Amino acid sequence: MDYNSNRKKLVLPEYGRHIQKMVDYACTIEDREERTKCAKAIIAVMGNLFPHLRDISDFKHKLWDHLAIMADFKLDIDYPYDLPQRENFQENPEQIPYKQGNITYKHYGRLVEQMIHEAAKMEDGPLKRHLIMLLGNHMKKSLSNWNKDNASDERILSDIKRLSKGKLQIDEQARIADFREHQASNNNNHGRNRKKHLRKSN
Repeated sequence: MDYNSNRKKLVLPEYGRHIQKMVDYACTIEDREERTKCAKAIIAVMGNLFPHLRDISDFKHKLWDHLAIMADFKLDIDYPYDLPQRENFQENPEQIPYKQGNITYKHYGRLVEQMIHEAAKMEDGPLKRHLIMLLGNHMKKSLSNWNKDNASDERILSDIKRLSKGKLQIDEQARIADFREHQASNNNNHGRNRKKHLRKSN
């Protein structure tokens, strides 16, 4: 049996081995004009493999680039576009600059910590209280994805205080009540909307 694992490794596997064989054959054609005609035919077949990408502006350009890559840049024809240089594929890609610094609670993420720091700078009032409630609800959802059994209101309030370095002083009893009222209100609204939807569908 002739297994693919014993065959030559494909440069661009998404086009398949038959396309690679067609490219290899085009490289053996001695007449330049015939090679060019063969290359155009191969491009047409390659394009038919991905019809949903035809509307992309540089789709044809990419096909010709891929043809050159599969031919190991040895296909001497009249290319309609400037081809990429072999040296460009031998360079290591630039490293992505990741932000440094530790995150106190990874399950909340860096943005939540930054928002808590900004909330700590705000003046006391309804807007600040509402922002804290939104942050708390979001944190509870995030924590529930990691540990549903420990996603309590007390835990969320404790984490908010720690992340704000004690600058957000919250009345725990009132805050916990707000959480429950907010959740109960959402559940009631969801139930009413569901009943309305069922009545309409019937």
